[in-house]
Amino acid sequence: MAQIKREDKATQVALTISIPEKEYTPALKRAAKRLSMRVAIKGFRKGHAPYELIKKEVGAMSIMQEALEDIIQEQYSKAVIAEKLETLGMPQINIEKLAPENDIVFKAEVALLPSITLPDFKKIKVEEKEVVVDDKKLDETLDAIRGMHATEVRKDGAAEGTDKLIIDMTMTQDGVVVEGGKTVDYQVYLGEDHYIPGFNKELVGAKKGETKEFSLSFPKTHYQKQLAGKKIDFSVVIKDVYVRELPTLTEEFAQKIGQDSVKALKALIKENLLNEAKQKASQQVEIEMLDQIIDQTIFSDIPDILLESEKNKIFHELKQDLSKHGVTIEQYLEDIKKKEDELRKEFSAQAEKRAKAALVSRQIAKEHNIVVSKEALEAEINVLKDIYKDNKDAQENLKRADVHDTIALTLQNKEVISWLKKQIITKKVPKTAKK
Repeated sequence: MAQIKREDKATQVALTISIPEKEYTPALKRAAKRLSMRVAIKGFRKGHAPYELIKKEVGAMSIMQEALEDIIQEQYSKAVIAEKLETLGMPQINIEKLAPENDIVFKAEVALLPSITLPDFKKIKVEEKEVVVDDKKLDETLDAIRGMHATEVRKDGAAEGTDKLIIDMTMTQDGVVVEGGKTVDYQVYLGEDHYIPGFNKELVGAKKGETKEFSLSFPKTHYQKQLAGKKIDFSVVIKDVYVRELPTLTEEFAQKIGQDSVKALKALIKENLLNEAKQKASQQVEIEMLDQIIDQTIFSDIPDILLESEKNKIFHELKQDLSKHGVTIEQYLEDIKKKEDELRKEFSAQAEKRAKAALVSRQIAKEHNIVVSKEALEAEINVLKDIYKDNKDAQENLKRADVHDTIALTLQNKEVISWLKKQIITKKVPKTAKK
């Protein structure tokens, strides 16, 4: 039987767990079977070679490495139950001893659930405005669709109206070209909003062959954090100007893009715009609701492990976001002239807020008996299996107990949000919308 040495700290606990060979041997045999499915062993079909032969073929240490995650997960769970701990989040694991035919020793440090006093939800009210789609938004979307089918003809005159420009652009800051700041044959549509406010306005009146130089500030929410909110210098060479002729909104045009009539096209667009607006409004009230709850909840000290875990998640999300735009985290850190630990410190407030939101959700679920049913969990896992049916790694992950726990927690959080909305959200009925 595994031996547990416990070390209590203010907001977390460290468990040093020693597992005798006899205790973890069944996990080794399961791991060996998995390995034998991937390694050809002469004289045996895959998955049917005896344990000792597999060990001789791949090595005892390889089997231990394969089994290690299962062993740690199983023994850590048993230790938490044995010590009657209320833990939060994933533990930090450090392997202290790993050798064939010896005890496996690892240390698990995990956050303890802090004490939480929730506010009186009856005293919290958040108003959700009923969303409407006005004629202006509908017309803008129709114009955008017509623009996709526009004819374009080169012109020698000044750019105006809904003209398109082909430009070469260089962006600099303090005389240095920013990351990704050189663009060739970039298309600008004067009739559409540019992601940098004021950019299109600077090009109105420009002619082929001209160079325009100006400075603008990037939006504070821009994905490239080194540019967000910063004033950037632009040098733009106009290579071509095109006048764009949009097709007339006729029944024939509506049928060309798959709708029976102009009326049907407008109805479809309006429905899509309304659904999009409803989603944004719902997200906004959720944020406002959680902010108020967190502000009015009393927390004991938040465990450092939990805060660090949230910082790691934020850092990982940033890396993924940058990667989508072809930027590495190393390039990003160089651009913003910061080290990784400095950047992580800037995540502190956001990490604390996310940690508190998770604690609040868990406490609400506990106090109000919000539990994800076995059927709901199985249904969600089946949906994910279908989504990732061609991904073998994902299929294997979906068999793991810890992945099931994560999915269940996600579903529980959704149910908590739904429950809170019923307690807190009120709807504001708007004035009659323009038809």
